[in-house]
Amino acid sequence: MSFIIPKRSDYKRVLGLGTPVLLTQAGIIAVAFADTMMVGEYGTGELASAAFVNNLFFTFMAAMIGFASGITPLVGAYYARKMYRSVGQTLRVALQLNLLLSVIVTIAMGAVYFFLDRFGQDEELLPLIRPYYIIILCTLVPTALFNAFQQTSNGITDTSLPMWIILGSNLLNILGNYMLIYGHWGAPEMGLNGAGISTLVARIFSVVLLGSIMLFAPRYRRYRAGLFSPLRAALRRRKLFSTSWPVMLQVGVECGLWCVGGVVCGWFGAIKLAAYQIVVTISQLGFMTYMSYAIAASVLVSNNWGLRDFTAVRRTSVAGLHIILVLCTVASLFFALFSRHLLPLFTSDEAVISSALTLILPMIIYQFLDGTQINYSNCLRGTGNVRPLLAVALISYLGVGIPALLLLSVWCDMQSVGIYLSFNIALLVAAILQFVAFKRTVDQSSKQNFAI
Repeated sequence: MSFIIPKRSDYKRVLGLGTPVLLTQAGIIAVAFADTMMVGEYGTGELASAAFVNNLFFTFMAAMIGFASGITPLVGAYYARKMYRSVGQTLRVALQLNLLLSVIVTIAMGAVYFFLDRFGQDEELLPLIRPYYIIILCTLVPTALFNAFQQTSNGITDTSLPMWIILGSNLLNILGNYMLIYGHWGAPEMGLNGAGISTLVARIFSVVLLGSIMLFAPRYRRYRAGLFSPLRAALRRRKLFSTSWPVMLQVGVECGLWCVGGVVCGWFGAIKLAAYQIVVTISQLGFMTYMSYAIAASVLVSNNWGLRDFTAVRRTSVAGLHIILVLCTVASLFFALFSRHLLPLFTSDEAVISSALTLILPMIIYQFLDGTQINYSNCLRGTGNVRPLLAVALISYLGVGIPALLLLSVWCDMQSVGIYLSFNIALLVAAILQFVAFKRTVDQSSKQNFAI
């Protein structure tokens, strides 16, 4: 696998398909930066409260995205074979399953609300945490429906439409932050709650617009016969669920480690937690970039998998890795050279800045490990064989990551630095295991195809 040499066209296809996704992710990063900077400027307590709530929801939001990503390999394979009716039928059941999942998660997280005082956070933060938590809770259903539409659009290689919609909703979010956090343009000054309301409005806007276009625009007409047909719905529902639930659990377990990291960081005080939130936000510059091209690789793998072109599958995975490693190098240089200038954009609190600076080196190492595991986990999703991802997550993030986190941060008293180092250990294990699982999946399938 490692000796496969991609063609120039492989790099062009990954770059061409991934760049609109990158612009989409850039918009998400811009909102994350704007949220963190605006809330951080408003107050350190508000920033720490947002960090706590966002970390609690991060696992479940990511799990919902993971569940929706099971749509992409199915839609990609149907699209490559010009089975447009099947694409529409898959979208139909995807909307049903993602809506059901979001309702279940909303109920579960609603129950967590009554135990917020049991997480060991500073008592003075609870009046800020509670209302913001309720607002973010209300964003789960529109987010899940948007995920279903977006992954379907990605599977048919139309990554531009979600890009423009997300960019528009992000602009709306930033304007809403400016208006509602500080009370500009005649709006009431709502602080952290204003940021939450702005996020809620932007997420509702994005799903309504994307859904309306995909349901009614002429360019998507060929998918509607399947979309509005209930035939074979039960069969497709089972098939989609079988490819979605392992990814959901894998992503949930993976992000659960980061959620635990945020909670444990709160044990060391609001300063450490605020610094942790800033560095996590900055690290998204890298993560979202790598994810963009990993998603592109996943779509192309699913297309080639549907055509049983295993040589192209291998070349695509290596081309994706090469592109991501170059981006990791660029991101690491940026973080190393400009972090001292970047951190004051989020807060003027010198104690928070000083704490955040100690996390920069572990975060740089993090880039290469995260980029590698993102590439191979997405390529494995593109094959449709997603079950190994759950085993990898359980071993890497639960079996290795959480014990390492507690050992380094608490028992070795490395605090937030130990938390970030534990992430690196878990990501190293995950990258190795995902590469092995992807290679084995492709090798076994190509041998079976040859035998036939």
